[in-house]
Amino acid sequence: MHRQRLILLISAIILIAISWLGILKAKSGLTIRSLSVNDTPMIFMAPQNTNKVPGILIAHGFAGSKQLMFGYSYTFAQAGYATLLWDFKGHGSNPAPSDLTGLQPDLDIAYQTLIAQPEVDPESVAILGHSMGSSAVMTASIEQPEKFAATLAISPTQAAVTSRLPANLQLQAGSGEGQFVESAKTLLQRAGGQNQNLDQGRGRQLIVVPNVEHITILFSDISHQSALRWLNQTFNHTSASTYIDRRMGWYGFHLIGGLMLIAALVPSIIKSPTVPLSKKPVRYWGGLLCAPCAATLLLILISRGHELENLGGLKVGGALGLWFCVAGLAWLGVQGQGSLYKRSRAKFPTLRSISLGLLVFALLWFAFGAMAQVVWLQWGLIPARLQRWPLLSLSCFPWFLASGFAQQGGGVGKRVLWWLGQTIALIGGLILTIYALPQLGFIFLLLPLFPIIFGILSFVAAQLKDAWSYALGSALFFGWTLAAAFPLVG
Repeated sequence: MHRQRLILLISAIILIAISWLGILKAKSGLTIRSLSVNDTPMIFMAPQNTNKVPGILIAHGFAGSKQLMFGYSYTFAQAGYATLLWDFKGHGSNPAPSDLTGLQPDLDIAYQTLIAQPEVDPESVAILGHSMGSSAVMTASIEQPEKFAATLAISPTQAAVTSRLPANLQLQAGSGEGQFVESAKTLLQRAGGQNQNLDQGRGRQLIVVPNVEHITILFSDISHQSALRWLNQTFNHTSASTYIDRRMGWYGFHLIGGLMLIAALVPSIIKSPTVPLSKKPVRYWGGLLCAPCAATLLLILISRGHELENLGGLKVGGALGLWFCVAGLAWLGVQGQGSLYKRSRAKFPTLRSISLGLLVFALLWFAFGAMAQVVWLQWGLIPARLQRWPLLSLSCFPWFLASGFAQQGGGVGKRVLWWLGQTIALIGGLILTIYALPQLGFIFLLLPLFPIIFGILSFVAAQLKDAWSYALGSALFFGWTLAAAFPLVG
C-alpha cells in the first residue's frame, strides 16, 4: 500500500472511532431498554436513577421507524423525561404487514408499555407523532383525552381537532414542505387559533421550522427545542439540560470516514483500470435521457392491470425497483451493450470483479448503515425484508451497470457531470412517474435523498474504474436501502 493510502486508511479509522465516541457520549446518563410487546419492537429511554417522571410517546411516519425519531427521544430524555418509540406494523423491524388504517392498536400497546415502566408517572403522559404518526397521535388524544396532557404533531396530516381537543396542541411544519404548512394552518384554525393557556389544556401553537423539509425537520434543533419547551410548559417541568442532538453530525463524520476507507483500500486492490467500452458519449447521454421515459411508460401500462403500489410485498418500494430495472435496460440498450458478447473489448465479469463488487458492498454497507442503525435508520434487515433484498438488487443492477459503463475512463469533471446528469434524469423521471401514477406519490418525499446517495456511488465509481464491480456493489447496496426503507405489505 502506498504511503498516501496508508495515511488515508489511518485517518479514516481515527475519524470513525471519534464518531462512535460521539454517539456513545449522547447516551451518557440515560437508561435505554429494547422491548418487544406483542411482536411490536420498542425502545425506552429515561434518565438514569430517576423516579416517576413524565412519559412521552413518540410515533414515526410512513416508511419511517423508531430510529428516525431518536432526535426527539434523546432531547427529551436528557431533559428529564421518559420516552418510548416503536415501529408500526410493516415498518422498521415490525414484521407484521402494514395497516395504515389501523395504527391505534400499536399506539395502545406502546401506551400501556410506557406507563408500566417504573420510571414513568402514568398520570403525566404526552404524545408526539410525525406525518402519518401525527394523525394517529391527534386521533388518540381526541378519543382518549384523559390519557394525554399534550399532543405534538410534526408535519401534520388531518384529524378532527376542536378548540377543546386535543389538549395543548403544538403543530410543527418545515418551511420546505408547503402542503404540510397549509395543513398545519388549517388545523390551527379549527383548533381555535394560537393560545398559551396550557394550564387548562387549551394551549395552541404553530411553529414553522425554517430551512427544512419533510425528513430534515426530524433532525432540526429548532424542532426539538420547540417541542421540549412545550412539554416543559405543560408539565411545569424545569431542566438544566443543555443537550443539543448532534448525532447526525457524528454520523456524517462516520460516513466520510467510511468513504475514506473505500478510497484507501479499493485502489490498492485494483492493478489496472478497465478500458472504456466506447468513445461515443452520445449513446450514453441519449440512453440516460430515454431511460426515465421508458420506465415511466411501462409502469403506466402495468398499472392498468396490477396494483403497483404493493408490488413485491413492499409499499411503493417494489414499484421503484421495477422503475430502475426498466430504465437501466433501456439505458443499456441505447448504449449498445445488449450485444456485449459480440464485442472483443467488452468482457463479462471475472471472479475478481465479483469479489471486488462484494467488497465494495460490504464497505458501503458499513460506511452508510452501521451507524445509521443507532442514529436514524433501521438498517438491519429482519427476515421478511432480507428475502426481498436479492430481487430488489437484481432489479437495480441494469441501471448501475449502464451507469458504470458510462463513467468508465472519465476524470473528475466527467464523473461530476455524470452524477449531475443522473440526478436530474432520475428526479425528473420520477416526478413524471408520480404525476402519471399518484398512488406512488410517497416517492416525492424521498427525492432529496437521491443526490446524496448517487453522489456517494459516483465517488465509489471513481475508485473502482470497473463497471461490473461497481454495478454489483452499488446494486446490492441500493437494493438493501430499498428493502430497509419501505413498509411491508401482505
